[in-house]
Amino acid sequence: MQQILDAILAGDTAPEDFASIALPESYKAVTVHKDDVDMFEGVASRDKDPRKSLQLDEVPIPELAPGEALVAVMASAINYNTVWTSIFEPVSTFGFLERYGRLSEYSKRHDLPYHVVGSDLAGVVLRTGPGVNLWKPGHEVVAHCLSVELESPDGHDDTMMDPQQRIWGFETNFGGLAHLAIVKANQLMPKPDHLSWEEAASPGLVNSTAYRQLVSKNGANMKQGDVVLIWGASGGLGSYATQMALNGGAIPVCVVSSPEKADIVRSLGAEHVIDRSAEGYTFWKDEHNQDPKEWQRFGKKIRELTGGEDPDIVFEHPGRETFGASVYVARKGGTIITCASTSGYMHQYDNRYLWMNLKNIKSSHFANYREAWEANRLIEKGLIHPTVSKVYSLEETGQAALDVHQNKHQGKVGVLCLSPEEGLGVRNEEKRALHIEGINRFRGV
Repeated sequence: MQQILDAILAGDTAPEDFASIALPESYKAVTVHKDDVDMFEGVASRDKDPRKSLQLDEVPIPELAPGEALVAVMASAINYNTVWTSIFEPVSTFGFLERYGRLSEYSKRHDLPYHVVGSDLAGVVLRTGPGVNLWKPGHEVVAHCLSVELESPDGHDDTMMDPQQRIWGFETNFGGLAHLAIVKANQLMPKPDHLSWEEAASPGLVNSTAYRQLVSKNGANMKQGDVVLIWGASGGLGSYATQMALNGGAIPVCVVSSPEKADIVRSLGAEHVIDRSAEGYTFWKDEHNQDPKEWQRFGKKIRELTGGEDPDIVFEHPGRETFGASVYVARKGGTIITCASTSGYMHQYDNRYLWMNLKNIKSSHFANYREAWEANRLIEKGLIHPTVSKVYSLEETGQAALDVHQNKHQGKVGVLCLSPEEGLGVRNEEKRALHIEGINRFRGV
């Protein structure tokens, strides 16, 4: 592994030299274990500790299948799906691996008593399987997390509709929180050359998700002048939605939970900011009943900021805690576009405000390859910037996941894998200098 790292750090190693480096028999990877799926039984979700379930193991390198690439992972990042995996909610991911393992001889590799997690990476291609032509050893890449078989006609208009669509590192094995990872070749994209490894790794899942959810025709199809309510606007997903709204000529209304987070989104250029902690919104009276008066108070605050306008689009991802308010405050004919449910999956809302006002609830889940490529292109062009706030070592992945679980983070939390320190991997210092303020905006916050 040291020879692989030395070749990457050299910065000028020839492709044929990468192809000739001998691979080790095993590699370090962050895993959860099948034997541990009941370890948090009886513990409330908020009290489940990823540090207890995430292990750093030495695991064997699996056989490379046709259409796949083996990547040396320099850096990765934490997403909510790694948190869900680590606390075995809403279900254990081993069920995903078992079902995938029944699909083919090659998919059997994924059905193991351990699950290598992680749905982001930046690194270098080491090997490619049969049928891979575009990508070669030595290519510096990032990976999006859509794993898809594309044997069914259902996926050929939008690959997210394929019945065998999965999220790599969550519903498949061999994810990115490791020294090596296996991805399908059509997950690979060029690494933006002005970013370090940890910066390049961090946008993947959330940037692509925000692009489809907000910008794409498959999502809310945002246009100039749209008022866009963005929950968690300084977080991993919301920070990219905020940037896209501003770049696209929309009018973001950014909801955050502290004065510090309010300062962050204002620094991005957002003018309309609602600090939930300062306003004291309580959308639920108790576990079973919401408070429509709080919805009304929230809607009034939005109109105060926008000059009387309600949101054309509500960018939803907290789920249960906020969904009733989201449906209420959207304008007549507006769209509530939802992905994830970080506060709970069982949503409740008053249907009168939906049906009588011709509002739309639309679902969005990750992104297809084209959408992910376009989102990565925005990063490469310096139009969208990574939002890394803190970086951990691979050994500290449990703590990094706990930070995200407890919402103690801003933007994205990065993880160094093979990279020995932060700041490595920048190939275009001139372009970096043009965007350094945006790149560092979330650092240390």
